[in-house]
Amino acid sequence: MSSDQATTTATTPGRLPAELTTFVGRSPELAALQSLLTRTRLVTVTGPGGVGKTRLALRAAAALTQPAAPAAPAYPATAGTSGLPAGPFTDTPPSPVSDPLLFPDGVRVVEVSAVQHDLLLGHAVQEALRLTDSTTRPPLEVLAERLADRRLLIVLDGCEHLVAACAELVEELLRAAPGVRVLATSREALQAAGEHLLPVTPLPLPEAARLFTDRATAVLPGFTPDDAVEPLCRRLDGIPLAVELAAGRLRTLSVEQITHRLDDRFALLTGGARTAPLRHQTLRTTIGWSHELCTPQERLLWARLAVFAGAFDLDAAEYVCAGDGLATEQVLDLLGELVAKSVLLRESAPDGGVRFRLLDTLREYGGQWLRATGEERRLRSRHRDWYLGLASWGEAEWFGPHQAETAERTRLAHPNLRAALEFSLAEPGEEQQALLLAGTLWYYWVGSGHLGEGRHWLDRALALAPEPTRARAKALWVTGYMATLQGDLARARPALAECRRQAVDTGDDRALAYAVHRQGCAALIGDEPARAAVLFEEALTLYDRIGELNSNVLMAMFELGVACLFQGDEEGARHWLDRVREICERHGEQWAYAYALYALAYARWQTGELRPARAYARECVRLNHLFRDLLGVVLALDVLALLQTEGPEADLVEARVLQGAAHRLWQAVGTPFFGSRSFNGPYRECESRARTGLTELEFAEAFTRGAALDLDEAVARALGA
Repeated sequence: MSSDQATTTATTPGRLPAELTTFVGRSPELAALQSLLTRTRLVTVTGPGGVGKTRLALRAAAALTQPAAPAAPAYPATAGTSGLPAGPFTDTPPSPVSDPLLFPDGVRVVEVSAVQHDLLLGHAVQEALRLTDSTTRPPLEVLAERLADRRLLIVLDGCEHLVAACAELVEELLRAAPGVRVLATSREALQAAGEHLLPVTPLPLPEAARLFTDRATAVLPGFTPDDAVEPLCRRLDGIPLAVELAAGRLRTLSVEQITHRLDDRFALLTGGARTAPLRHQTLRTTIGWSHELCTPQERLLWARLAVFAGAFDLDAAEYVCAGDGLATEQVLDLLGELVAKSVLLRESAPDGGVRFRLLDTLREYGGQWLRATGEERRLRSRHRDWYLGLASWGEAEWFGPHQAETAERTRLAHPNLRAALEFSLAEPGEEQQALLLAGTLWYYWVGSGHLGEGRHWLDRALALAPEPTRARAKALWVTGYMATLQGDLARARPALAECRRQAVDTGDDRALAYAVHRQGCAALIGDEPARAAVLFEEALTLYDRIGELNSNVLMAMFELGVACLFQGDEEGARHWLDRVREICERHGEQWAYAYALYALAYARWQTGELRPARAYARECVRLNHLFRDLLGVVLALDVLALLQTEGPEADLVEARVLQGAAHRLWQAVGTPFFGSRSFNGPYRECESRARTGLTELEFAEAFTRGAALDLDEAVARALGA
């Protein structure tokens, strides 16, 4: 839909203006608002500046002046929380259906945004209602008398700067005039008795793109949208005002050029309609209007919150933002005030908690104020320290029963972790912290399917910090580990060799154990199982010497078991895999356990025990999917595909479908099967059997069908869902 800017023109004060542009989207909100207005007497549409509150309110008001049945509820609304007892202006039943109109006396619009002082509010309402009175009586008294027997909808537009006065006026009017209803728009709630809230958020991406295209064709006839439109609308947060202002720039710029210039969006997004209120003619003034309505403490917190990327929780905000003029105990209440003013968005977290988020546009505005205060480096350093602590906590929690929660907590923090890494890499003197943070996150890079991104951060940090520190040693073995999992042994081997040399030279026993362990991984994937077994045994001895027991140690046992499998040592394999299972069950560890299940499925297949092999492989898929560990999922899929070719339940078509799904996932991980003949064995065997038993067309079509499945679909298929 259109933004709050005036794309409509009223010829008579107080009358509903005619629409001059197309109304785009907002069907659920519109239906909900119409429904609320038939059931309640005070509704406030809330949301950030430029989100389209005015246009939505005017469209709903116009619809309700027509003799049509009220729309059904389709969007959640929030009841007011004033705590006042129900009165004559709280919820009332809908008007009788036999009424030709819900508001026979019409709709009147009051431009509250143009009223500069609360003492003038009553006069502005009188003018909009075209009520003249030359007495000395207060305007509220006049309004109460003249509206007592009227059935009317009053739209109070732009109340945020006079919320207290608007609340008082509304309560007086609704008490005195039972046939009057009020629809308000405001960046924060009026907190009046009987108020129902309808929060309006930015447009979903498809609707924002539709709005951009509609407005673009108005300034550039013949405009045809392409793949560049949606990324632009995403950068604009789906804020209708920003989308419309960007479309206006098509007179001189292409979509790609507009996107490129968004780093300075407040300079770019200007040039709204000359008839629009000043606060809606540019994006800067729209956001600035919200900023001026904040108290000094709220502005200070807004600026400091700009260091967060994506959502954050209360603990993070208190740690990062408190101090130097802002007490820790103030942060909670100030967050609530910023939510009430539609500066912050409140989100429910998957763990049942609450998180907050600044839209990128508001974050950039706050960032400009933060830079002006001279506090930016200090705040970004505190932000980095908080997320380094979160990563360290996650690494410690990764070994134990809370792995799934740790993975989810880290996933939610991912945008902020990126911001912390970027700060540490860009700020001189912070390179060691970048190494430490990127290395500490190994559990997330590996365990949640982010090998490529982890490599990106580690490679940058290693290039900036060549000094032989403990942080560098850790970054080296983590890099070698991830490169190995991607099948990139050309990078893995020198990184691990350097880590081992540095560990010996500096007496870093922990780094030595990890370097030897990961050298074993490189040997295993490089089809040297005998050498790998020697290295794994050495690593386990070193781990035992330093008292290390965690998921990495368990993975060394698992990998030693696999090395035994590849050499035909069934007894050795079972010994190590059973030991992994026993320790995992004792400590509640699931991630390493899932990999042990892969090896057990492989071992049971080799001995012809198909039923347990399938059970192990499916549980491996399920657990690794829980962590979004693509590598673990794809290894198990390959074994499951092979098992589909065996026994009375054999299904060669399904085997080939699973191979197609596995192939697609391998492409997302790195080199298929790490480039290893040993790990490639189940796939090649399955492929050979399917090729023999299927026609060429069946063979190709089944693979294509599997390759079209996304991760969730492939997992559901593998689990028989």
